[in-house]
Amino acid sequence: MYDPILDALRRGAVADALIAAEALVAERPDDAQALRWLSAAQLQGGQPDAALASIDRAIALAPDNADLHLARAGVLVGSRRPDEAQASLAQATGLDPNQFTAYLVQAQLALGRGDLEEAERLNRLAARVSPDHPQLAAVEGMVTLRRGDADTALKIVSAALQVAPEEVQLRYSLGFIHMALGHWAFAEQAFRGVVERTPGADSLRSLIADLIRRQGRPADAADELVPLVARNNAPALHRYIGHLRLAAGQDEEALASLRIALAGQPRDRDTVLAIIEAWRRLGMQDDARNTLDAALATTPDEHDLWLARLLFEPVGSAEARAVVERWVSAMPQHVPAMEAQMSVLDAAGERDAAEAVARRIVALDPGRASAEQRVVEALFERDPVSAIARVGELADQATEPHHKRSLRSWQAFVRDRAGRYADAAATWAALARELAPTRLPLWTPSGAQGPWPDVAPIPMSSAGRPYPILLWGAPGTVVESIAGVLGAISHRLRGDRFLPNPPVDAFQNYHTPARLLSGELSGEACVAGWRETLANRSEDGGIVDWLPWWDNALLLALRPHLPEALLIIAVRDPRDAFLDWLAFGAPAPLALDDLDAGARWLAQLFDQVADVHEHDLFPSRLIAMDAIKDDAAAVAQALSRALGAQLTEPPSSGARRFPAGHWRHYADVLAGPFAALTPVAVRLGYPEA
Repeated sequence: MYDPILDALRRGAVADALIAAEALVAERPDDAQALRWLSAAQLQGGQPDAALASIDRAIALAPDNADLHLARAGVLVGSRRPDEAQASLAQATGLDPNQFTAYLVQAQLALGRGDLEEAERLNRLAARVSPDHPQLAAVEGMVTLRRGDADTALKIVSAALQVAPEEVQLRYSLGFIHMALGHWAFAEQAFRGVVERTPGADSLRSLIADLIRRQGRPADAADELVPLVARNNAPALHRYIGHLRLAAGQDEEALASLRIALAGQPRDRDTVLAIIEAWRRLGMQDDARNTLDAALATTPDEHDLWLARLLFEPVGSAEARAVVERWVSAMPQHVPAMEAQMSVLDAAGERDAAEAVARRIVALDPGRASAEQRVVEALFERDPVSAIARVGELADQATEPHHKRSLRSWQAFVRDRAGRYADAAATWAALARELAPTRLPLWTPSGAQGPWPDVAPIPMSSAGRPYPILLWGAPGTVVESIAGVLGAISHRLRGDRFLPNPPVDAFQNYHTPARLLSGELSGEACVAGWRETLANRSEDGGIVDWLPWWDNALLLALRPHLPEALLIIAVRDPRDAFLDWLAFGAPAPLALDDLDAGARWLAQLFDQVADVHEHDLFPSRLIAMDAIKDDAAAVAQALSRALGAQLTEPPSSGARRFPAGHWRHYADVLAGPFAALTPVAVRLGYPEA
């Protein structure tokens, strides 16, 4: 979108750049970046006043965008009048300033478009004209900053300011360098120096306000912006003030600003979301309805406004239905509006009408998930075989492999509901085999049986401090429900071991059990390495470390060197766990290409859990997930009992897994895997059949 402008600027084709930029701004008048590049083209084309006006319009649209303020700094340099440049440079060098100014303006333009080599080259040419001019340091400092060396940039600009403390461009550069270093207060001070020394630089106050916000003073940040409102009544500025007032807890003042922002930009999602929060805090549902109705009267085709309006009616109520009918009337071909209509019809028990809407959606947007699910549900109620066939047709039509696999898995779930258990299992097994090459291999359980080192006394240094919790569950135990609850109510959960950049320690390495048993890795070194990574993962050592694997060989390290830890293990009937793993997968993407081998492996994991529990090998709590896996409040209650502390009960996600005992439907088709799992199921207290 911006490439034609940038390409023309690089080629020096100013006229082409201006034409492209003006066309883009005409098409997208609220695009701050388009205005930024229009400003650059205008400046390069010898229109400094227009350039300054364009960049100020851009800042009005995005007042907290630091890059726009940096661009404005470049415009100010390029906007200097020749006579002003003559006076300042004649005193310093006695040379013709026009050549110097031209080089410097071109260097600023090159810097603005990210061409650091060109900016550096032009700055060297400017230095030949006036080698001691302080503005050279401003360009040099910014080039150095853009190359990632903020400390050196700070030295360059600070030294120049010692010589020319009143030079505004140096203060601009200093402010951006301090920002890069996270020195918010120093950056604020530098930019205030620009405002004090430069008439008309008030737009910089929005950047100063953002720096104040970063220092944890949102109310002061909002106050900083108030003087701008008299000169710049832009909706974006009012939105920004509203956000700051919300952050400061000044909800009534926030609502006042956000009303103005919404009136000026009813299509702006950030404004809509912020004003929803203000109404929610103040409990002003009637005001929300009236204000949104007024906005919809002038902007009836705005999706976000309709969604916001729906938020202020009870779900499934007659009032909500009336809003949806108005939405569909205003946007009759808008699929989300039709989806809302489908939902309210279902809530009212008008099943046939909901299905009819779903079929209209599919006609407009073939394959739309919400509508296809509703159509399949309707078919299932009449004829399960037709529902299965419908999903199969969708899978056949899909061209993207991931989408096709998702539809095949859905078809398996429909088969499960229809009692076609053999077909369902066959589909899941086929999908598991296809995915196996892209999945992690199953780790080899060590079978460690002891003898175990003594559990060390809990160190005195741990007294009164949060203790570490190790969380784990075998595939299919739905341990992720425990992790979800802990993540919702505590900042201590760490799920980074399942992310692309996990901590590098022994708890992440499949080979750790074998190394501990052989003596290649000592228990002390194992825990020491974990503590090293802990420094970047927890401020006080209190952590819930969600482990991707478990082996009892870890007890060789934990018993003597981490006795203050608590191990929480999710458990479930191993046969239900195996079925869940096959159908739903697991948090760690483990390969399951051979069902019998996978079941034997899973049985070994549960045997280790039974060993820990029966012989009290380590401080641990088993959380039985069979009846609570889908109920976040029940999971929180189980954790409360396990930890001896009352935990907050978060809302459930609505996700559902197979009910306890569902494995029995698959007793014949999965007889081999279940035969391997039944002994350990009985050992854990589950019935044999």
